[in-house]
Amino acid sequence: MPEAVPVAVLACRDLSVDYGPRRVIDRMTLSVERGAWTSIVGPNGCGKSTLLRALGGLIAPAEGGVWLEGVALGAWPRRERARRLAWLAQSALPSDLTATDCVALGRFAHTGWLGSREARDEVAIARALEATGATQWAERRLSTLSGGERQRVHLARVLAVEASILLLDEPTTHLDPPHQEEIGRILRDQAQGCGVTILSAIHDLSLALTADRLLVMGDRGLIGHGSVREALDGDWLSQSFGTPIQIIEQDGGYLWQPRLRSARGRR
Repeated sequence: MPEAVPVAVLACRDLSVDYGPRRVIDRMTLSVERGAWTSIVGPNGCGKSTLLRALGGLIAPAEGGVWLEGVALGAWPRRERARRLAWLAQSALPSDLTATDCVALGRFAHTGWLGSREARDEVAIARALEATGATQWAERRLSTLSGGERQRVHLARVLAVEASILLLDEPTTHLDPPHQEEIGRILRDQAQGCGVTILSAIHDLSLALTADRLLVMGDRGLIGHGSVREALDGDWLSQSFGTPIQIIEQDGGYLWQPRLRSARGRR
């Protein structure tokens, strides 16, 4: 018998998405690797956030479709889909919720809006707060936290869902470099230690290059989707940004080296 082909955990075929009169994504086809952390990189306006929202079912495609575990995304019952796909928006607004209550919102896919929290929900909430280093703010209101602190609480909310797929739009927004590194460690632990599939749009190239895979987009669509090594060997980043991107390898990682041209003599 022929060997069975594994079903992609998340995939799209001929996906096109419009933003007003503009086509932001044009006939994109890709399959997301299960249990890996994939960083989406590319210039501003290339459609990174739009792709994440379309894959999560938050916006409807103009053409093509999205499949979750081989089933059309729209065919999944809403609550079951919410248990499998967790979404983090790019910015986290202040509110009067405490950090714990905010993280508890991630359990609604399991409890329902009117359901009471059970012991397993409390365990998931505590575990998510601890994983993001947000336990210290458990009883603080989000309105009293800094932007970076709120972002970590909202990441904890996403982790509390205990979904098999995380879609994260700029998870390191408002964070200083040490805390960006900490978020990268959390994402790696979730992928490698827990088998979670993660797609994250990340502006910081050095952090993005610590992921398992890269999905590189440009102004004209998808440049490439593969391992970090494939992306560097194919010089996908230079194609994406339309300028030479120099990446240096150091201590088993990769660093983006800016090329600063002198402005001397220019008016």
